[in-house]
Parts: sequence; C-alpha cells; structure tokens
Amino acid sequence: MWRPFEFFAGSWKGRGGGQPGMGDYERTYEFVMGSKFLFVRNKSIYLPQELNPAGETHEDWGFISYDKGRDRFVYRQFHQEGFVNQYVLDWHTPDFKEFSFISENIENIQPGWCAKESYQVLSPVEFIETFELAAPGKEFELYTQCHLRKRGP
Repeated sequence: MWRPFEFFAGSWKGRGGGQPGMGDYERTYEFVMGSKFLFVRNKSIYLPQELNPAGETHEDWGFISYDKGRDRFVYRQFHQEGFVNQYVLDWHTPDFKEFSFISENIENIQPGWCAKESYQVLSPVEFIETFELAAPGKEFELYTQCHLRKRGP
C-alpha cells in the first residue's frame, strides 16, 4: 500500500521559489505509528528580497494516511498560520513518478479556496514539489515550486 510513498522517507533539502520569493526548503518524511501514517515536516526560509522585503520562515506539519472506506490516500497539513488543508490523492501516473493531492477542505480561510500539491520524481534522489492555490471561482496559480534532493543515505 505504501510503496508509492517509500521513496520520500528521509530528509530532503532544496531551493525554489514563487510568490514569497526565492527560498531554501527542507523536508522530512517519516513513517510513524507502526507505519500507519507518513509524517511530513516542512520548513521553507525566504530571506528578505524584493518580492518579500521582510522575508519569512514557513513551517507546516502533515500526515498522509490511507482511508480504507474511500480507498484513497488523504493528506492533512497543519500550517503555522493556522490553516489546515485536507487533501485527497487526485491522480497519479501508473508508476507514481507524478501525482497530486487536491484539497477537499481548508480551515481558517474564506470558503471556496482550493489548494493542490503536486510531485514529480526525477531520479532516486530528487523530486520537484509544486504548490498551487485557487481563489474562489478562479483557476489554480503557482504559489511555490521547489527542487529537492535527498540528504544522506
């Protein structure tokens, strides 16, 4: 069941950017609680720059689980700003080299917003993560995209 996500287990570091400007990204993926959940920790640091004069550090934690009743993977993300995004696995290629989660619900934001997290595996040690947002009644727009490489064994 977890085979598509085993690739992510471990620590990752990379660079990317988008609406907050350019930044450094760290990700950690760890199977927890008897491998019932995949725990995801994210830290993105944007230094002061033209697009973001104050700079910022963003953190979110998440859990990917498997909902047997719906036969779907669910990803719940808890953001330091108070947002809680609940995604479902929306689509994937047969080899799971590309897949995306789309939000079912976002807490603490006006109704109608949608979010999408997409992943593209490039090699055994690198992937691209894309985060998009859609305002109510609008199409998805790129918010951030980063290229991450695995750290250590």
